[in-house]
Amino acid sequence: MTQNTQMRTPAIIAIVDDDDSVRGALESLLRSGGYKTRTYCSALEFLDANASTETHCLVSDIQMPGMSGVQMLEQLVATGYHIPTIFITAYPGAAPPAGAHAPELVACLPKPCDADRLLNCIEAALLQKH
Repeated sequence: MTQNTQMRTPAIIAIVDDDDSVRGALESLLRSGGYKTRTYCSALEFLDANASTETHCLVSDIQMPGMSGVQMLEQLVATGYHIPTIFITAYPGAAPPAGAHAPELVACLPKPCDADRLLNCIEAALLQKH
């Protein structure tokens, strides 16, 4: 039995990506896995929504207009929010250096990401959070 199915309420996964199709696909995948999702089209939208307190795991693109995923995570950590984070990127060179933002950074996956690998990373993130 996975961690998520043992929890009383479904974990809330925030998806931050400027690409509508990626957000939709990730939302569909995660909801089918039993998670509650919240989607945001930018890092600033996520931060402005004050969703940090209810987010159990963050799945974010790295390169987005305005504020990058890395900058968003840095701001979250600086303000005391330590949300397990999975970065996804279509640009392998955009990946943060190994060990950056530890322990918040759970994984950095290439786009398109393998569904099973992403779900495994989310389970690992939820174990880290609780």
